[in-house]
Amino acid sequence: MTSPSQPENPSSDLVAETLEQASTADNQKSGVWSTFFSTFITIFLAEMGDKTQLATLLLSAQSGSPWVVFIGSGAALVATSLVGVLLGRYLAKILSPETLDIAAGMLLMVISILLLGDVVQL
Repeated sequence: MTSPSQPENPSSDLVAETLEQASTADNQKSGVWSTFFSTFITIFLAEMGDKTQLATLLLSAQSGSPWVVFIGSGAALVATSLVGVLLGRYLAKILSPETLDIAAGMLLMVISILLLGDVVQL
């Protein structure tokens, strides 16, 4: 008879370890997809009706080459996103999340005040 601390079958340890690794891999995959979809939805909604979309609409209408405009604007969005990701990664290494939150909030407030100033002067 085996003691309670020892498994009855050595292969059960292997099975348990394999199941644990699979569970961890599944959690990592779901985390990646969750991040992907939340990023996609956030950026998609933020870009709807903004000046970039309007500029793309006008360029497409004027050029008569909508696919070329699509590829060019897509490449530009990828490039600006890459700059944002690389800058965010760098800032995350040197600043705490709280500092980043405060700085982003202050920057958005300054931009909002400047935009409001432009609108009021019209």
